[in-house]
Amino acid sequence: MSTAFIIFLVLAFFIFMSSFFTVKQQSSVIIERFGKFQSVRNSGLQLKIPLVDRLAGRVNLKIQQLDVIIETKTRDNVFIKMKVSVQFKVIQEKVYEAFYKLEYPHDQITSYVFDVVRAEVPKLKLDDVFERKDDIAVAVKRELNEAMSTYGYDIINTLVTDIDPDIQVKNAMNRINAADREKTAAEFEAESSRIRIVAKAKAEAESKRLQGQGIADQRREIARGLVESVEVLNNVGINSQEASALIVVTQHYDTLQAIGADANSNLILLPNSPQAGSDMLNNMVASFTASNQVGEMMKKHNKKVEKPKPIQPQSGYEDDIQPDVQ
Repeated sequence: MSTAFIIFLVLAFFIFMSSFFTVKQQSSVIIERFGKFQSVRNSGLQLKIPLVDRLAGRVNLKIQQLDVIIETKTRDNVFIKMKVSVQFKVIQEKVYEAFYKLEYPHDQITSYVFDVVRAEVPKLKLDDVFERKDDIAVAVKRELNEAMSTYGYDIINTLVTDIDPDIQVKNAMNRINAADREKTAAEFEAESSRIRIVAKAKAEAESKRLQGQGIADQRREIARGLVESVEVLNNVGINSQEASALIVVTQHYDTLQAIGADANSNLILLPNSPQAGSDMLNNMVASFTASNQVGEMMKKHNKKVEKPKPIQPQSGYEDDIQPDVQ
């Protein structure tokens, strides 16, 4: 067997083997014949004509993500950077359009994202951008679907993943938020202080009321006891003045006894001699007697001053009638 024949067999084997190729799952292969589109091959073992057909390219059918960072300004002239994540894939039935109609699909998608974001964000204030970022994402997705479906791309989802204002703007927003929270905290503290003051005032008022009620009850019982004491003394032949003086002297000695029972008391009563009690009793009896005498004299004087008024005759027609003279 000659060397040329062996070389021919080897070349034939390699040519035969090159006619077979495999396509991975979730991908497609474009086959061209003499530079012209021939077919689209899907996953599995595939066959092509050697030296005639060639693999023009592979198309990924998996979901892909493209992150687009855009700098724009808001309605209140605040410059921000936004990160928009676009999730897309090639439609399997439109692999031809995706491969032949767009040279750089990522650049095409980026251009549309820039156009939509810079048209929507300047309509909103900075606070509204944070609150309505989902509306911006929906607008981007709607615009991209209308544009990219023609080229065989399906937009799965668009997400506004980051909104980054200027550092000075963020600091100002943080200060505003901190001031607002401090204001709220001050309002709550003031309300808490007011509630404590009101509760304390109510408690003091209730305490004073109960204290006054207790003092009134105490004085009422003391007065009832004094009345009973006076009645008992009257039954044994002691009049009211002497009984009152005796009760006062008894309370005086009870007070002295209470003061003496406290070893740490510094209170001194002046005068405080054995004769003081007797003098107090005599003075009180004399005062009550003099008071009664003055009262009797005033009653007699008032009776002498008051005199009955004379009854005035009632005027009538009798004074005006003259008797008839014949």
